[in-house]
Amino acid sequence: MVVVIGLIGLLGLFAMGVYNGLVKLRNMYRNSFSQIDVQLKRRHDLIPNLVETAKAYMAHESGTLEAVIAARNGAESARQAAAANPGDPDALAQLGKAEAGLGGVLGRLFAVAEAYPDLKANQNMMQLSEELTTTENKVAFARQAYNDSVLAFNNKREVFPNNIVAGMFGFSEAALFEIDVEAEREAPKVQF
Repeated sequence: MVVVIGLIGLLGLFAMGVYNGLVKLRNMYRNSFSQIDVQLKRRHDLIPNLVETAKAYMAHESGTLEAVIAARNGAESARQAAAANPGDPDALAQLGKAEAGLGGVLGRLFAVAEAYPDLKANQNMMQLSEELTTTENKVAFARQAYNDSVLAFNNKREVFPNNIVAGMFGFSEAALFEIDVEAEREAPKVQF
């Protein structure tokens, strides 16, 4: 009888250790996503300033400027949805698509801006471009840290016998923040 009670106690301690480890790793990947969220928010906040600066020089390019604002608003909505549930595959897929779309229209904006030498020489535009480039790099590093955290969580969740405890307590697989299209893997060039 003492042996059975001892085994049940050891199993309980084991389950508690696995549960606590999964909670810790889940909190780590959520924290890692919050770092992506901060950088994306910064990126999204820079874009209206960039558009306002460009407006003064690019009056004939209103379609491009409106496309940038629309893509920025879509990316901001997707960021908020993903921040509400980091690790959700659908939310991260939508965020990836929205960010890819935003990157595409930003690339178009900078390509069009090449035709406006006064805009290229504008100090505010150069500063915003530099800040945007720096933010893009920070997003890439934050995405790498997030994916590393998700990998650690998923590995712990999927190995036997941890998968039994994870299933009992509803720990579902977290999604990586991936970019599917090879052309979208590169940050838009914002050099002036």
